[in-house]
Amino acid sequence: MNKVNKSLLVIGFVWPEPTSSAAGKRMMQLLTFFKSQGWSITFASTAKQNKNTAGLSELTVACESIEVNDESFDRFVKKLNPEIVLFDRFMTEEQFGWRVHVQCPSAVRVLDTEDLHLLRYAREMSFKNNDDRIQTYLRSDVAKREIASIYRSDLSLIISETEIHLLHEFFKVPKELLLYLPFLFDAITDGESGAWPGFSERDGFMTIGNFRHKPNFDAVSYHRSDIWPLIRQSLPNATMHVFGSYPSQQVNEWHSPDTGFIIHGRAERVDTVMQEARVCLAPLRFGAGLKGKLIDAMLSGTPSITTSMGAEGINGSMDWPGVICDDPETFAQAAIKIYTDEARWTHAQKQGIRIINERFLKEVYQNQLSERLKILLSELEFHRTNNFTGSMLMHHTMASTRFMSRWIEEKNKPADDKNV
Repeated sequence: MNKVNKSLLVIGFVWPEPTSSAAGKRMMQLLTFFKSQGWSITFASTAKQNKNTAGLSELTVACESIEVNDESFDRFVKKLNPEIVLFDRFMTEEQFGWRVHVQCPSAVRVLDTEDLHLLRYAREMSFKNNDDRIQTYLRSDVAKREIASIYRSDLSLIISETEIHLLHEFFKVPKELLLYLPFLFDAITDGESGAWPGFSERDGFMTIGNFRHKPNFDAVSYHRSDIWPLIRQSLPNATMHVFGSYPSQQVNEWHSPDTGFIIHGRAERVDTVMQEARVCLAPLRFGAGLKGKLIDAMLSGTPSITTSMGAEGINGSMDWPGVICDDPETFAQAAIKIYTDEARWTHAQKQGIRIINERFLKEVYQNQLSERLKILLSELEFHRTNNFTGSMLMHHTMASTRFMSRWIEEKNKPADDKNV
């Protein structure tokens, strides 16, 4: 990346909340990477900031509010003239990608999918309808929109190997358009793991997750009704601590100290609540991407019990740092065993360290991202020439979305400003 400008525009679906969601942590990792490479970063979003929004000023990231279907964005992006535009989820690429294409045609357009919404949707529909027509649901309108966004972008960052495989094998997306980029961490050192609270210093089970995310809501509901009563039969004094941002009234009504099921709401520091607990429980039944709570558990030395859905894409061929099981009875028994067996617990903790250090090492994947961006910046015209499908989709977007947006702009203008 030898160009002089090195200006990056990030268009966020929301402002990053690293203490509220894995998506927020992912975005902060990307911003930190670009900052370490010497990029000048502007973060723009149509969303409103709140008290949980990350302090981007600490990274010297400029913040801008933008509006959808408004030509003010055209003036903003043309003046900024970024070399790279990073879209946070396909919805922002749909809204602003064509505008970037018109105003800054030489800007590299990168899509961070966060997780594949098409896969999350398909699994939710399959679960909701209690059938196995997953391939039918994979051909949804959501999939058509997201795959089109991937083709229109010069590069898409994919967080899970499972999703990379799905895009290659099922949707036939060319490999040149994709880059596997998981969560990025420094290796856990012996000194760091040695400072963690030990088995006897920890107490209780826990889980964490943003309750606006449907898989998290379902997992806690399922755990409360089908799993936790089985655990309490064997461990009558055990406690289950549930942390998560944006709990609904229904979630708060699940608070039951008498049964040991405790709703705490948002946790200020995930590592603190993780290290106070002995075991993390995550009975996820649908979803996509990598599950941040299970990564956080490994980073805190906390063994976990989860489902095959929860573990997907994290451990590869390595043993899980705990147990993977998909029915309530087996799940409960696994939780009881690891909670009461220090040797089993210690082995699982060490396995979590191995997974982080061997599968999520920051230096490895940052170097791969850096190299791909260098190639795109120097060979963008050649890259786009080989992506005819993307050019075709952008052409049709310009002929439909663009003019619909322009019509909305005109419709929203005050009467005195309209050309009548």
